[in-house]
Amino acid sequence: MTVNIPISLLDQLHTVAIRAGDAIMEIYNSDFAVEAKDDASPVTEADRKAEEIIVDALKNEIKTPFPIVGEEAFSEGLAPTEVGQTFWLVDPLDGTKEFISKNGEFTVNIALIDNGRPVLGVVHVPALGQVYMGSPHGASADLNGQGPKPIECRPMPQMGITALVSRSHRSADVDEFLKDFNVSEEISAGSSLKFCLLASGRADIYPRLGRTMEWDTAAAHAVLKAAGGSVKDMDGKELSYGKPGFENPHFVARGKPA
Repeated sequence: MTVNIPISLLDQLHTVAIRAGDAIMEIYNSDFAVEAKDDASPVTEADRKAEEIIVDALKNEIKTPFPIVGEEAFSEGLAPTEVGQTFWLVDPLDGTKEFISKNGEFTVNIALIDNGRPVLGVVHVPALGQVYMGSPHGASADLNGQGPKPIECRPMPQMGITALVSRSHRSADVDEFLKDFNVSEEISAGSSLKFCLLASGRADIYPRLGRTMEWDTAAAHAVLKAAGGSVKDMDGKELSYGKPGFENPHFVARGKPA
């Protein structure tokens, strides 16, 4: 790893994520409008406001020297396409469909990428008041506002695993994939929250056999990796970042091996 990540940076990002989450919740509790992007995916004022808060903080408070790729800037053709070795990936509101349906399963995501790998990630779940963090210092979660506590994945159970499936994007391919496992329980969840359930030992596997973008996964990938888990493509290679177009292949996220 070529970039230094002090504890103070984690503290700063924890605060920034909560600030963005507060802005999201203000809009969440109002009569907000829903628009469609060029790819027909939904977007709201909350997406834009949260990204504005995060990017401004990275530039003017943290004073990062690294490029920032935000989902909303990218969709408007304003994000950098040449990012170099170290850069930020920001998904200000992952799970916009969950936000619109008001089920609370949406997240704020801030990730630092170095040499193609997520080395720092902060995932905030505003509606639940939770913050998950992953870095070389380890994985932690602040679940009740009393400060971060260490978390880790559980080993894959021998007698039946818990599988996570996307609430909004489940497919027949996922059902077919899971036939090869002894699944005793399935949990449907939205957004990058699924990775955090793996990282905190509440589930074991999450196959995603559909389209995702790098900002959808990077922060939560960092959390899961720091907690002892993995995110690998269908060839068994760790998911990498900084790919042309920032689009992910299909992948499988897991907790610890048995």
